[in-house]
Amino acid sequence: MTNLFEHGALGDIQVKNRIFMAPLTRNRAHGDGTPHEMAIKYYTQRAGAGLIVTEGAQISPMGQGYINTPGIYNEKQRDAWTKITRSVQANGGKMVVQLWHVGRISHTSLLPGGAQPVAPSAIQATADTFTENGVENASLPKALDIQGIKEVIADYVHAARTAIDAGFDGVEVHAANGYLLNQFISAHTNQREDEYGGSPENRARLFLEVVDAVSAEIGAGRVGARVSPTGKFNDFADPDAAENYGYIYDELERRNLAYLHVVESFPGHPVSKSEEKLLSNLRRNFSGNYIANGNYDSAAASQAIADGAFAVSFGRPYIANPDLTDRLRDNSKLNEVDEATLYGGDEKGYSDYPTQDETYLRALAEVL
Repeated sequence: MTNLFEHGALGDIQVKNRIFMAPLTRNRAHGDGTPHEMAIKYYTQRAGAGLIVTEGAQISPMGQGYINTPGIYNEKQRDAWTKITRSVQANGGKMVVQLWHVGRISHTSLLPGGAQPVAPSAIQATADTFTENGVENASLPKALDIQGIKEVIADYVHAARTAIDAGFDGVEVHAANGYLLNQFISAHTNQREDEYGGSPENRARLFLEVVDAVSAEIGAGRVGARVSPTGKFNDFADPDAAENYGYIYDELERRNLAYLHVVESFPGHPVSKSEEKLLSNLRRNFSGNYIANGNYDSAAASQAIADGAFAVSFGRPYIANPDLTDRLRDNSKLNEVDEATLYGGDEKGYSDYPTQDETYLRALAEVL
């Protein structure tokens, strides 16, 4: 598995290995979207990753869909992220922020002035979100008009500039998992009849306009994109995935982005043979830096890289194993995730998982 530990160039970002940390929502930011101070330790503990992709950070107040998620759109948030990026980089890590707008997966209580969520079309999701009152169904959204779409693009650009000012090595445009840009891509959620609806080219327009605008602002070599062609999360479906993503992959191929990050499977949603074939066929359309994600172990990750992937991102294993890179190198046993502490809370289940060295010292102390 030596290929997991090779250095490489991810666009303009130099990485020390091919074991990446996937974005992981943890709901531990302050209520105003400012990253919590304990996130400095949490991310720094994981600086051994070749690249850390942060939890999704909303690009504007209207982009929020859950309580206590961080933002990346104002000076206070920028300054808090700066402390995190400096600490990670001082410990040899590289870090990009995931730019997030949830679209219809939100609730009026989370949005400014009790506003309706926005979406490509006014179709309510049968999906849950988390508010101060607990789990609630997502609110009915309103369809974005053309001016609103222009404002969303401007919000992405502003968030990307704020991220670079905060010291991030780059950004990841989140177009997966049933959130806003993904909602525009699929006819399941996009029933528009203007230039942003109808054909696959029109439904991909907003995503590609965001990618282009962000690339123009900070450079394509510092921009990644995340997609989920077979995703079903958040009351989502894409009956035309082969056509939609065949077009999208071709377009991204021309843009020379830092990477394409693909969610290949979701917990609790086994991938069918037809979905495996779709992912494989799409993969042939993209020769850039491909990051695979979805239920990989070290052996499967090594094989994916041998087959042409640039890297593999790990999600839950990085929650419970801050030293995941070392554990994979040493073929050590992994800590188990504490499901009860995944979302919200304090340091418990966040920054208190032991490294293998700490586990050894604790065991030794018990013996002595």
